[in-house]
Amino acid sequence: QVQLVESGGGLVQAGGSLRLSCAASGRTFSSYTMGWFRQAPGKEREFVAVHSWRGLYYAESVKGRFTISRDNAKNTLYLQMNSLKPEDTAVYYCASTRGYDSSSSPRDYYYWGQGTQVTVSS
Repeated sequence: QVQLVESGGGLVQAGGSLRLSCAASGRTFSSYTMGWFRQAPGKEREFVAVHSWRGLYYAESVKGRFTISRDNAKNTLYLQMNSLKPEDTAVYYCASTRGYDSSSSPRDYYYWGQGTQVTVSS
């Protein structure tokens, strides 16, 4: 059974940093596209960053502040978040496709974690 489990969320002041982790199990994710999405209350789930063989891509709102990375030996995806802003407050989800193409659309992702809350206070 495929599982994605996020961790590392929490409460942080504006300007602070957090590092999210997503531990994958049930299959080897090293070759597959993996991404981070977030969903704030009352809003749709939105793309944050993607890690695929085509490269790394970021939403404009997080570019220069967030860094996505992966450790294939540990089957783990990371999201380093610096210079956090109150508007970054959301539940953050990691997800994986069943293929190799890069995508920013949640519809293209098949496996999802349960999410981890990130709250940035002003």
